[in-house]
Amino acid sequence: MSERTVLVVDDEFAIRDMLRMALEIVDYRCLEADNIQDAHATIVDQRPDIVLLDWMLPGGSGIELLRRLKRDEATREIPVIMLTAKTAEDN
Repeated sequence: MSERTVLVVDDEFAIRDMLRMALEIVDYRCLEADNIQDAHATIVDQRPDIVLLDWMLPGGSGIELLRRLKRDEATREIPVIMLTAKTAEDN
């Protein structure tokens, strides 16, 4: 079986590090990005199996990147899970 790859996109190192450690335990290869531009480039170049995407990022929102990915035929089928530190009161 080929190695499964996940891209973790979050501007906070501690969050990326925690997710990377947890995912590597279950044999995922982890890629990381801390902004929208690097995340998009990594998705196009590396084609991860899934993306864990923070809602709020430098350079724009995770929602903007998600919309861009879903408009592109080459990336629209990549699953994306949105992450946020927002509480119900923030929304």
